[in-house]
Amino acid sequence: MTRARQNANISPAVGRNMIINGAMNVAQRSSSVAGIGAAAGYFTLDRWLIDTANSAGRLTMSQTADGPNGISANCIKLDCTTADTSIAASEYFLLAQNIEGQNLQRIGKGVAGAKQVTISFYVKASAAFDFVVEFFDSDNSRHCCKLFSTTTDWTRVEFVVPADEDDGSSPFDDDNATSGRLFFWLHAGTTFTGGTLATAWANNTNANRAAGIDSFFSSTDNNFFITGVQMEVGPVATDFEQEEISTTLSKCQRYFQQLGGSYGAFDGMFSGNATGTDLLFVTTNSKITMRAAPTFTLGGGVSNHRYAQGGSDVQPTSIVADQVKLNSFTLKVAHNGQVTSGNAARLFNNGTDGFYNFDAEL
Repeated sequence: MTRARQNANISPAVGRNMIINGAMNVAQRSSSVAGIGAAAGYFTLDRWLIDTANSAGRLTMSQTADGPNGISANCIKLDCTTADTSIAASEYFLLAQNIEGQNLQRIGKGVAGAKQVTISFYVKASAAFDFVVEFFDSDNSRHCCKLFSTTTDWTRVEFVVPADEDDGSSPFDDDNATSGRLFFWLHAGTTFTGGTLATAWANNTNANRAAGIDSFFSSTDNNFFITGVQMEVGPVATDFEQEEISTTLSKCQRYFQQLGGSYGAFDGMFSGNATGTDLLFVTTNSKITMRAAPTFTLGGGVSNHRYAQGGSDVQPTSIVADQVKLNSFTLKVAHNGQVTSGNAARLFNNGTDGFYNFDAEL
């Protein structure tokens, strides 16, 4: 275990970072996706959301083997592939992480004794830009922002968010829904840039969220890199907290689990039995208890999956969710007349192009 410097207000040395996958080490979905920008979504690195609207700009998002020495070997790289220099008022493009309210209770926000929070990260770009980092309170529609500058070298940005005692009416909800949002504003129209940046806690005014930023989509030459993202209680940016990859992966799998795919053939393995001649019901355990009952999507199409029963491997005609719970996933597998009622059966991915996604993201 790496020993980290203790924060000034005695927050724990281990587990102090409220950001998950801040070292950009886990990418279950994909290591690189092109053509991003038309819609919001989770595309590559776990827990890192692309939030966008109304922009014609497009980019490739990738997990890249680059990072400040001793901090991380990986970063998020955003590479502009289609520029957007005619910026409509309602456009925006952000990199974000949503945080459960129950993971933010240590801040004590909105009541007497609320604590300061320090956000820090390592960033560089293809040129000098000004962008904004914003800590947004989704429960009470309040925010606090900082303008930061990039260079072509890795630099650490530190942002001390003041305590928000407010009037005692704006604590974070203590539940598993989104309460806090960490936003990196990289492109926006006047709806979000036309005011004065909210550098102290304030009730949300859209015009004050991204005032002063440049546009990531100004040229196809533009690249943006970020890693070592940390959010901790107290007024001091401590050394970036290093954690074992198994710990980071488990945290990510609370929100998203992919079986099969890049993990290889037979990693997605379900077992069960045939009921009648046309259906199998197969189950596997979740790798970790998920945040909420996930949604299921099949990756790679049925041609990349097989089921085995009665001594033969057969391609199914369909695979859909049956009972998808916090700790177990049951799927319904159909094939016309090819199964024997009562036989034990297995479902598996037939190569890395087949996978099973279970999504409980915020």
